[in-house]
Amino acid sequence: MRQNRVVKQPRSLKQLQRFFIPARVVNLCFVIVLACSTLLTWREVIVLQGAYVSSQRSALENVSNALDMHIQVGVDRLLFLRNGMQAALQTPLGFAVLNTVQTAFDQKRALPYWQIGLDNNRTLPIYGVSDRLVEQSELLNRDDSRIHNELSAAMELGYLFRLSYDNSMLPRQAWYLSRAGFFLSTRDVKREQDIITTYYRLLARPWFSGQQQKENRARGVRWFTIVNNPESDSYVAASVPLDYQQYWYGVLAMSFPVSTIKPLLITTRQQQDGGEYLLYDNHFNLLTSTQPLQIASRALDSAQRAKLQAKMAQQPAGGINLGTRYVSWQKLHYFGGTLLRIHALPEGIAGDFGRISIALSLLWLLFTGMVLFSWVIIRRMVNNLYTMQHTLQWQAWFDPLTRLYNRGSFFDQAKRLSEDARVNKQPFAVIQLDLDHFKSVNDRFGHQAGDLVLSHAAGIISNSIGAQDVAGRVGGEEFCILLPGSTLEQARLVAENIRERIGTKEILIHKRTTLRITVSLGVSDVEECNNYAFEHLQSVADRRLYRAKNEGRNQVCSGDEVANR
Repeated sequence: MRQNRVVKQPRSLKQLQRFFIPARVVNLCFVIVLACSTLLTWREVIVLQGAYVSSQRSALENVSNALDMHIQVGVDRLLFLRNGMQAALQTPLGFAVLNTVQTAFDQKRALPYWQIGLDNNRTLPIYGVSDRLVEQSELLNRDDSRIHNELSAAMELGYLFRLSYDNSMLPRQAWYLSRAGFFLSTRDVKREQDIITTYYRLLARPWFSGQQQKENRARGVRWFTIVNNPESDSYVAASVPLDYQQYWYGVLAMSFPVSTIKPLLITTRQQQDGGEYLLYDNHFNLLTSTQPLQIASRALDSAQRAKLQAKMAQQPAGGINLGTRYVSWQKLHYFGGTLLRIHALPEGIAGDFGRISIALSLLWLLFTGMVLFSWVIIRRMVNNLYTMQHTLQWQAWFDPLTRLYNRGSFFDQAKRLSEDARVNKQPFAVIQLDLDHFKSVNDRFGHQAGDLVLSHAAGIISNSIGAQDVAGRVGGEEFCILLPGSTLEQARLVAENIRERIGTKEILIHKRTTLRITVSLGVSDVEECNNYAFEHLQSVADRRLYRAKNEGRNQVCSGDEVANR
């Protein structure tokens, strides 16, 4: 292969002309017109889209704020109850009734399960398990130096629970679960034998185990979603640890039933221009929806869910187009839930934004249709003229059989390239080649077979030279190749490659008849001849070609000696 070819070729006339094809000029003009009209229309679409997105987010934000306010009230009460119990631990009341609670505990603490109730119309009973059961759990600890004060504080908490529960101040249910083996609940335990199972069921809840110091170092409110029956028995639980003097006593928790959220979403939907609301927890589990959950659970397929979750992980609020629907989301401030609003295309079309968009689209389509119709007519006319011109021009430059440059255009190329090489003082070589015994091919198999041989040889020549090299048919079976930037040795290697490739290929000229042809080649270059004139270089190469023929054909002659076969 040729090496160290640093010549920079000028752009050919053919490369220049392809940028000035009349049909392309017509296309460009119409593209500019369409682009301008589309940009103006698109600008209006962007404005409408921005207004639509803002309206969707505004509607969703109003609903999420209402949910946050609903939950905020419960959180404030939960923190109030914790502060009240911490105050009770710090300064226990000296009422005799509280001392009775402590005495009752000392009497019952060894029982498998027990209950201490004073006045259940004023306070809540305390349910507990035995010392032995407490010792069996690593999470539990019954500290005798703290248990009496904790029981007294729990009884005071029971008063607050009862007061809040009677006045519908708690969302659904509230608990205090102590690590000392007892608990309070706004929901009564119907049978005493259920105390143990109820206690350990509460102990297994994530809102309790998640409040360990290693799990919640900040000792703040944590949220958990519990789904039992998605339609009727799912709730969001908020819990907060009860710590005093760096000791973890237990956990205060309250629940927010999902069933109370759904009516709020349905009412809001009726006041707006459609759209479906879906509430998810922090693990993207569907909690409730304005639709039946069986239908809402199929609102998003797996691919859409994955795409939506990826977007939601990047920003707490936003929107995204999913097919024919626009989905907006807003993360709630509290339990980590996310509220989604899905607005379908039919609902959007029925609204104000939809009607404006339809009118704008129809105007753009009308204008575009008129432009395209004009473009088709004009382009067809221009294409016909250009095709005629291009055909005549191609026929003037190229040989139709071999698709190489014909003699006249090849000589024009040769003069230009040799002059460029002279100006730039760069190597320049010429290869002259002739098919051996070509006349016998025509005589034996006919001119059609001869045409196949010429076409075959021309294809091999085209595939054997570089992009900057030029090949042409300069006679019946004679070809010439220009190699700008090539030395004599490099040109000889190219010639040898052509000779080998042509000589090793069989040409099918009839159904069962193939033949091989050979070629003789002569090579010259400017360094050897000390002359950049193409006519001189070609005459030297032609003389060496005939020397190769006289000495046995199927050879390359690049000097005084003929290359061995």
